[in-house]
This record gives sequence, C-alpha cells and structure tokens, in this order.
Amino acid sequence: MIDFPNKTIERSSVELTKEDFVSDQLVKWCPGCGDHAILAAVANVFPKIGYRKENFMMVSGIGCSSRFPYYVNTYGFHGIHGRAHAIASGVKIANPNLSVWITTGDGDSLAIGGNHFIHIIRRNIDVNIILFNNQIYGLTKGQYSPTTPMGSVTKTSPQGTIEHPFNPGELVLGAQGTFFARAVDSNVKLMTEVMFEAARHDGTSVIEILQNCVIFADKTHAAVTDKEVRDDAQIHLKNGEPMVFGKSKDKGIMLRGTQLEVVKLGEGGITEDDLLVHDQYQQDPGIHLMLAKMAPPHYPVAVGVIRSTMYPTYDDLVVDQINYAQATSKIKNVDDLLNSGDTWEIK
Repeated sequence: MIDFPNKTIERSSVELTKEDFVSDQLVKWCPGCGDHAILAAVANVFPKIGYRKENFMMVSGIGCSSRFPYYVNTYGFHGIHGRAHAIASGVKIANPNLSVWITTGDGDSLAIGGNHFIHIIRRNIDVNIILFNNQIYGLTKGQYSPTTPMGSVTKTSPQGTIEHPFNPGELVLGAQGTFFARAVDSNVKLMTEVMFEAARHDGTSVIEILQNCVIFADKTHAAVTDKEVRDDAQIHLKNGEPMVFGKSKDKGIMLRGTQLEVVKLGEGGITEDDLLVHDQYQQDPGIHLMLAKMAPPHYPVAVGVIRSTMYPTYDDLVVDQINYAQATSKIKNVDDLLNSGDTWEIK
C-alpha cells in the first residue's frame, strides 16, 4: 500500500475496486460529454488511493460538473452556485479525517465563486479541486464564462465576447497555490495519474481538466486535443525529466534569458541536455507560472503536474491552535468560563 505522508485519513482494511464507487443513479449528462470520462477517472483513482469509502466526501456547487455527488458512491453535498469551496472548507476543518473532493466548473468557480476559489487556495486547506474547464456555461445553455476565448460568439455575446479570459493556472499560482495540474478529458489515464498525485499532496490541489461541451462549445479545445495535433500541441510534464514533446519526440522547451523557447532537437547542436528539466517541487513559482501560461500557436499546452510544493496547511494549523489552547488554557469547561473573571452573587 502506498503511503500518503501527513495524512490521518483512515485506510480501507479491504481492497476496494472501481465498482465500489459506482453509484446506482442514472447519469444525466449529454452523450459525448467530457464529464463521463472524468467520472471514469475518479472511479479509477479512488480505490487506488486506498481510503475507506466512508472517508471520501464529494462537494459541488452548480453546473453540469456539480452533479458529481450523485454519481459517486460516497458521501456528498450538492451546494449552491459558487459556494462549494466554502462548504468544503467547513467540512475539512470540522473533520480533518475526510478526503474532500470538489467538482466545479469554470463558471461556478471563476465567476460567482471566484472569491471563495482564490481564498481556499491561499489558505492551503487540504482539499482536492477538479475544475472542469469547457469555456462556457453549459447547464444554463451557452453563456460565455470567465474562460471563454475573446471574440467567441455565444448566447450572451452574439457579436463576440470582448472580455479577456482567465488562465486558471495563472490564477491558481497568483493565489499562492501549492499544487496545480492539468489534463484533458480524452486521456483517462493522465487524469487518473494527476488525481492520484493530488490526493497525495498535503494542501489545496487544483486540477484543471480541458473538458468538451458537445452542445454549446463543441471542439473548444480542438487545437490541443485533436488526434492530428495533440502530440505537437501538448507537452506531458514529468518530474525530473527534460521537457521533450512532439510526435517524433524531436521538440523541447529551453529557457533563454527570462523566456521559454520551443526548440528542435538536433538543430544548432541542441540536445536533451540543453532542455529544461521539470521540477514540480521547486518552491519559486516562476517557471511553473510560465509553464501554466503556455498555449498555441507558439507553445504546447503543459499537461500533468505543473506544481507540487509543501507549505503548512490551514486545517493542520487550526488543529495545532486547538491543541495548544486545550493544553494551556485555565478554562476547561463551561463552568470554568462562567466562573472566570469578576463574578458576584445577587441576593
């Protein structure tokens, strides 16, 4: 069994399987929706994590992604729009022995829930956030969201949106995030890998999944995910390995001065020794931020674990404060409190 450092969550005494986490509820997503693949990845990874089924907790807000608590056979809480992070914070602080997972969308987390999103990251509460980024409001029928590309024609931008979109990775790192990963909904294996690493991380983990909405934003990530281009449009980061990508594994990422540069191996004498080596544990977020911001046409999109660094967690510090207060306070119960300070009797 793989050890999860700094975790007090109870392990299962029996070996669990994917079927243990499959709900008896009818899945009501559109045929072809990327959410089905994300659900499959969650069902794959939970038994690998090895906690008791009763120690998993799914929390969601509003949106297509937020139907998740019904579709996973664990405890769950379907919250209100944008408030999943606030609910999950309370759950984890009240019971640190739960593995808390938040499923949310780009609208749910980055618009109405934006304030809760950045502060759960800043506090570094030990929860796992799966952010479904389909660049649209799907459940409410196709309004543009905070990640919709500029110029996109939607129900609420018939002449094209004129708003600059968020880059979720940039937002996470700007909020002092300790863990950020990215995957695509067409790669269940990669989603399972990064979810497992998120579970091992002690602190707030955010996984952005480039997810397709077949109804209102079909092929929104096609420039990254289509079979014809994905080998050259994605770079799968692996800790400790040089940044190589391309269908023929003949391209790489170098650091020239303060900028990343795509180079071709063999040209100008460039070898793998000249490439950046990925260090997901680096405390300084500078390179991680540059990797999170890479996008076509000049760069491939970085997928895999981009950042995974250790800082004290909010929930651990709360427990430490409680333990210290219990050990040092003269007030041990309500009677002590009522009889503390100046007291008097009325006759």
